[in-house]
Amino acid sequence: MPGTTPRPAAQPDPRSPFVIDTHEYARRPGSMRTVHDTVPAPDLLGDKDGVAVVPPGSDVRLDLRLEAVVEGVLATGTARAAVVAECVRCLEPLDLEVEAEFQELYFFPGEDTGGDEDAVFLVNDLLDLEPVVHDAVVLALPPAPLCREDCLGLCPECGALLNEDPEHEHETVDPRWAALADLKDQEDSNSGTAPVAPPAQDHQE
Repeated sequence: MPGTTPRPAAQPDPRSPFVIDTHEYARRPGSMRTVHDTVPAPDLLGDKDGVAVVPPGSDVRLDLRLEAVVEGVLATGTARAAVVAECVRCLEPLDLEVEAEFQELYFFPGEDTGGDEDAVFLVNDLLDLEPVVHDAVVLALPPAPLCREDCLGLCPECGALLNEDPEHEHETVDPRWAALADLKDQEDSNSGTAPVAPPAQDHQE
């Protein structure tokens, strides 16, 4: 039974560096085109409060293969971008690179998608890579980046960077002994503040 066909997307902006015109080859199954380009990140890629993001406007390197198939145009590629991150243990800043692979079939308008509600379409032979690249890069960001595998992190008491001072430590006292010491100090204090009166003497005439 044929699937339902989702409504085609809105007209992509042809001025966007993520929008590609496939007019010359989209209707010729078997034809192919490769694209190698550097485009600006359109928005913050990643959670703004997260530990790894691709800043807006930073370079995203695209290596892309576009293949005309019967249903539309198959886009297969890789996106690479510099990542601003911080170590989840010591919070030191990190300079990383993310590499994300992606593949998406852009259907011709009216083509049966087999019930895929997330299917994307060509609009006037234009395809928009931005949503696909965005999702691929975000999924490829490291969830818990480290400056090194054996990062020692921060001192939980004073926040000192333990990578710079592995021998860093604080003197600790067993709370049970600390309680006894406090009790002794209190007893000593009480015994010193209550002088004993001399016994009364009888006087005879």
